[in-house]
Amino acid sequence: MTDDNLFRPVIRTQADLEQTWRRLMEPLGFAGHSVWMLLIGPDDRPVPTVTEITEALDPPDEESLAGFTALVEHLAEEFPGTRFAFLRTRPGRDGVTADDRAWAEGLTAAARTAGVAVEVVHRANDVDLVPLPLDDLIPASA
Repeated sequence: MTDDNLFRPVIRTQADLEQTWRRLMEPLGFAGHSVWMLLIGPDDRPVPTVTEITEALDPPDEESLAGFTALVEHLAEEFPGTRFAFLRTRPGRDGVTADDRAWAEGLTAAARTAGVAVEVVHRANDVDLVPLPLDDLIPASA
């Protein structure tokens, strides 16, 4: 494959990122639970590799997040100036679940602990792909 055939959109906004995830994931429909990681370079274009972490059913525990933070730190050293984008995919037709929110919170926290820029986490299931902005993840105080 030549560079001319690579899908390397410009990603400057959340809408650009959502469109990129759609292009990469459609048609929707997933047999298992995964987390996908995309690195976006200083030129606002994705590094031409998308990483899939499979069997991501249960929300990450502290040990998993520590390992994930170490991975993100390593990749940030390999690719200086990159931003990180994450997508959780899973089967189902329901809306955003507590597990989806826990994944988004955990992935965002791991990236921040690693000291890297992180985009809004997205979730895709069999029928939709949606952003999970942090404002929507934090419960409103009573």
